[in-house]
Amino acid sequence: MNEQRIKIPSEGECRQLIAGMGMLENIVAHSRQVCRVSLLIVDHLKPDHLQPDGLNRDLIRAAALLHDITKTRSFQTQEDHAETGEKLLAEIGYPEVGRIVGQHVRLDRYFASAVLTEAEVVNYADKRVLHDRIVPLGERMGYILEKYGRAPERKRAILLLWEKTEALEARLFAGLPFAPDDINRFLDGC
Repeated sequence: MNEQRIKIPSEGECRQLIAGMGMLENIVAHSRQVCRVSLLIVDHLKPDHLQPDGLNRDLIRAAALLHDITKTRSFQTQEDHAETGEKLLAEIGYPEVGRIVGQHVRLDRYFASAVLTEAEVVNYADKRVLHDRIVPLGERMGYILEKYGRAPERKRAILLLWEKTEALEARLFAGLPFAPDDINRFLDGC
């Protein structure tokens, strides 16, 4: 992350935004777990897998907590909650947080950089949390496929996303001192 100052909501401000949007408690619990996984990853990444100035932990925390900020209302509106979450956060002065939120379902570009990005960390963490449980990638992606992959074109898109997320998992864990299956164990020790 470059040295320019960006506006990032504090954890308290994130909680206020969540409450203001009337997020369902189960979505809030999911978001908290995504945040825990994201921070575990960023806190343990080896320096050679990072940009020279590292990843912005506060940016990751805020984006993880707010990644589903418009999901509750999307049940009524049928809107793309990643898109509307990005737009909402940009409108209230957090465009950098919004850019990550906009990529939590699908990254704009996969492996665009030789080093990891904040968006990749949050995107992956979201793929490891089913409701409020941290699960293997296959279980979460299987759930997404079953829930959203009924139409053939959606099924193809989800299978491609699954393949890209497996590659992202390999990329992330090449720079971590533990395996994907060890996330729960490491979080329990925190």
